[in-house]
Amino acid sequence: MKIIYLGTPVFAVAPLEAIINAGFDVVAVVTAPDKPAGRGMHLQYSPVKTFALGKNIPVLQPLKLKDPEFIEQLASFKADIQVVIAFRMLPEIVWNMPPLGTINLHASLLPEYRGAAPINWAIINGEKETGVSTFFLKHEIDTGDIIGSKKTNITPDMTAGELHDVLMQQGSELIVETLEKVVKGNYKLIPQGNTSYKTAPKLFTKDCQINWVEKAVNIKNLIRGLAPFPGAFTFVEGKMLKIYSADVENCRHELKPGEIETDHKSYFKIACLDGFLVIRALQPEGKKKMSIRDFLNGIQNKFLKT
Repeated sequence: MKIIYLGTPVFAVAPLEAIINAGFDVVAVVTAPDKPAGRGMHLQYSPVKTFALGKNIPVLQPLKLKDPEFIEQLASFKADIQVVIAFRMLPEIVWNMPPLGTINLHASLLPEYRGAAPINWAIINGEKETGVSTFFLKHEIDTGDIIGSKKTNITPDMTAGELHDVLMQQGSELIVETLEKVVKGNYKLIPQGNTSYKTAPKLFTKDCQINWVEKAVNIKNLIRGLAPFPGAFTFVEGKMLKIYSADVENCRHELKPGEIETDHKSYFKIACLDGFLVIRALQPEGKKKMSIRDFLNGIQNKFLKT
């Protein structure tokens, strides 16, 4: 069975490697065009392209997915099936091309958390369980019939970065299992239905700013769900402060939400609706990420009036 693989970021590398290691024939990879990055703004390959080139797999990088030249090139590989993981939305002429269709791996237990940022939103919303799902693509995003899924627990302190790595490995296992089922024709499709579910839209800056008039646990979930990227932030003395790790301290206090309590030596906590958030790791504006002790022993006076 000939497979064309479509993906771009690190999350899509491990599943591609798993497919190859399982003995499937990946005849081509489609990934994002090279982008300038770094101080020198040199063109940088996507993680999937870097891996594919190391395996001598042909790489296609179309600017437009409806480009006739790209469509012709894609068709020339005569793929039986396509696998898409962490890629952009495909036009029907692409996803409907192979005779066995196009399979997508999504980082949630569909139909929950359809959308661009399922890992982040699951943690932000305080979920205790999530997983990965495979399904056949159709017109509406993330709505195709489900082929398989795997569940995983979200622990109380798990960050989006940590969950990303867990789901990447689970997804690698699931995509291989799914392809094996499709090859044998041994699978039962589960329709998702049209009921309303929690969604996972793309994250914007407004989603990352902390609202201190919230319960401490909700703020902690926001911080976990945005760590290590893009990072939850607040403003202290007019300067941005990204917060990557914090503990909840439930208690009564007389401070206004967002006010700071610190001894300038060992602890730094911010008042919220039902207590404090005790900050453990942060990143001051223009600086690197650091522990709270390094912050209090170093540049804190630029942020805090003493």
